[in-house]
Amino acid sequence: MSEQPYTTVIGLEVHVQLSTESKLFCRCNTKFGAEPNTQTCPVCIGMPGSLPVMNRRAYELSLKTAVALNCTIPEFTKWDRKQYYYPDLPKGYQISQFDLPMSADGYLEISDPKDKFAPKRVGIIRAHLEEDAGKSVHDEAAGKADSEIDLNRTGTPLLEIVSQPDMRSAAEAKAFLQELKLLLTYIDVSDCNMQEGSLRVDANVNLHIEKDGKVIATPIVEIKNMNSFRAVERALEYEAPRQYREWQETGRQLGEAPKQTRGWDDVAGVTRGQRSKEESSDYRYFPDPDLAPVITSAAEVDVVRESLGELPADLRRRLSEGYSLSLYDADVIVNQGREFADYYLAVAGASGNPKSACNWVTGPLQRELKEREQTIDSFGLPAQRLAELIRAVDDGRLPSTRAPEAFQLMVDKGSDVAAALAELKIERVDETALVTLVQELLAANPKTVSDIQNGKFQAAASLIGQAKKKNPNVDPNRVRELAIELATSLQ
Repeated sequence: MSEQPYTTVIGLEVHVQLSTESKLFCRCNTKFGAEPNTQTCPVCIGMPGSLPVMNRRAYELSLKTAVALNCTIPEFTKWDRKQYYYPDLPKGYQISQFDLPMSADGYLEISDPKDKFAPKRVGIIRAHLEEDAGKSVHDEAAGKADSEIDLNRTGTPLLEIVSQPDMRSAAEAKAFLQELKLLLTYIDVSDCNMQEGSLRVDANVNLHIEKDGKVIATPIVEIKNMNSFRAVERALEYEAPRQYREWQETGRQLGEAPKQTRGWDDVAGVTRGQRSKEESSDYRYFPDPDLAPVITSAAEVDVVRESLGELPADLRRRLSEGYSLSLYDADVIVNQGREFADYYLAVAGASGNPKSACNWVTGPLQRELKEREQTIDSFGLPAQRLAELIRAVDDGRLPSTRAPEAFQLMVDKGSDVAAALAELKIERVDETALVTLVQELLAANPKTVSDIQNGKFQAAASLIGQAKKKNPNVDPNRVRELAIELATSLQ
């Protein structure tokens, strides 16, 4: 495949709904799924004479996120009014932050265990707090019914995280979003449920094209209406070649056309033009006269930093370096969430076998969770019992080939290892008896002895089935080892 004749330049704007019980400037509930227009009050629907009061919890969660994203936290931040008209924006403006945001100049490190791209640091321009607008409900099927307005979301606290245009592929953009979502859930600031609107993404993309020794930048396009990370990836994969074709036809460069907003049609797999995009001056920002500025001291920031706990990147590093796991395995464990990672750490610590613990939690245990549609915190097998199972295999009480049977019994019936072994009639095989058994099998199979003596060690496998018929509790690996050892000693 030939190399692309352009470089894709991507920046993301991520709106995260913060996990607060009430809205940003009033006491209305933020719970999802209520009947339309039942979670409103004079403040969030902009009635004359109503005054906003800042939700301290929303600011605390924003500060926590900004610190986790390595942002600089200024001592002074203020609120601004962003003027624009949407039918679902009853005040005619949005309370947001403009020139003095609550945080700026951070970064998030991304990588790919499958090496699709090199690890890199994506810059964060700013993370600022603002209120959400309402929701317009259209007749998408027939287009004939009236559009309706639901103002339940109006005033919901959002943290807008704006990245630098540092990403160069759809894969990098998807990795950024996955890592950001993981970070937000680890520090418990949002559930990041895209289906409920708790996390929304807009992508800004244009191309850098080399021509005659110069780099030409195409006009920037903002893509909206993406309801999954996969949709973001698909939209970017479509948009880059579309822009290149457009540039070939028009030759337009950055500055020669206004920034365009395009919507993603997930069914058709295309972006569609919607409107030209406003510049910041079009919003006529000015300080909100009803809200006092917020002062944040360095001591407060230090307290937040100390409260963060271990972040995903640090945990991956610890699993890789301290537990000798591959980067891929460490990534799988961390990406399942904090509770899953804690479960693994408990199993690894109690069993004394981190690698085997990894194999069990990322294999059989994860399959059980998926089949049962459960999360690790509701799973019926405590970490200590899985660790006991691993120890039983390691010390020879449980043959590795029968460990899956014991595991299933422990999951299905809540048994401990001793009960599972008793029900499966698994008993430790005395080493002396096992040696005697293998000697008998070798005597009855002279060709196998000859093959082993001639270096065909795989021939020893033919004795395993015979050994298990005589004693189902024998360890196949130990049978093979003894067969090779004893046959070789007969030479």
